[in-house]
Amino acid sequence: MSERKLIVLGTASQVPARDRNQNGYFLRFDGQGFLFDPGEGTQRQMIHSGVSVSEITRIFISHFHGDHCLGLAGIIQRISLDRVPHAIEIHYPASGQMYYENLRDACSYHRTAHLVERPIFQDGTLHEDDLIQIEAKRLDHDIDTYGFRVREKDSWTLNPQRLREAGISGEAAGRLKKEGSLSVGEQIVCIEDVGSKMPGQIFAYVMDTRLCPAVYELASGADMLLMEATFLSSLEDKAREYGHLTAAQAGAVARDCGVKLLVISHYSQRYLSSDPLVQEAARFHPETRAAGDGDHIDFPKRKRPDLAGRDL
Repeated sequence: MSERKLIVLGTASQVPARDRNQNGYFLRFDGQGFLFDPGEGTQRQMIHSGVSVSEITRIFISHFHGDHCLGLAGIIQRISLDRVPHAIEIHYPASGQMYYENLRDACSYHRTAHLVERPIFQDGTLHEDDLIQIEAKRLDHDIDTYGFRVREKDSWTLNPQRLREAGISGEAAGRLKKEGSLSVGEQIVCIEDVGSKMPGQIFAYVMDTRLCPAVYELASGADMLLMEATFLSSLEDKAREYGHLTAAQAGAVARDCGVKLLVISHYSQRYLSSDPLVQEAARFHPETRAAGDGDHIDFPKRKRPDLAGRDL
């Protein structure tokens, strides 16, 4: 069954708190399972949240600070223990190759996992197929750090009445969707003549960075933006010094980039509640919510064309 949902495994920056684990986020995107920044304790958080390692198809490490990667060793060993049959691609900054290998080989275990290591050397496309494109862009932190953008490609919904009027049915309709145009007798029928475009959805992941152009490029038009909000704006100087964002900055980015839903996370342990951070971000972008450990957050619903070609 198709599902698009963010499952929050941890929200704490730097160190875990009594009620918050270190970072960890799992994105169910149709048949794909994307694990982002598994911090310490992620394996246990997955159990509590109903996420199996067999669901993972890709792992993304934004950078090699401990709260974003220390759980990788346990995850890799669990993949081997459960004998996950499919290949799992792991994307991480190339400059952290030594750290990746240290985590992969942290102790003795029977290695059966089929890991495909994909070090990132520069901005660009990490993966592209007929359905999605995944990009990475370098952020502005104290070590090499990347943000990620998952973009579903646009698709078409065909109108049955228009198809009948054009004399198209059965397998021909499938060829039209695939090729974009079709010869029907002496006429060329284009997909625009008989269908309505459904824009693809976008998920953006931005952690541990100062404001920089890549932040806006990743967030542009996102249906869901998962973004750090480490400090309140009263500590903006501290945020800049340590390579982080405030909740106000996150809200302003979401507003300026036309984001539908802003999900903030990675709160400093100094904050016992995320409420002030949400309130600050929401002054700029009302559609803001705080990530909480164990939360299951659905993608915003999108407009779908009806059979007459009108937007619902």
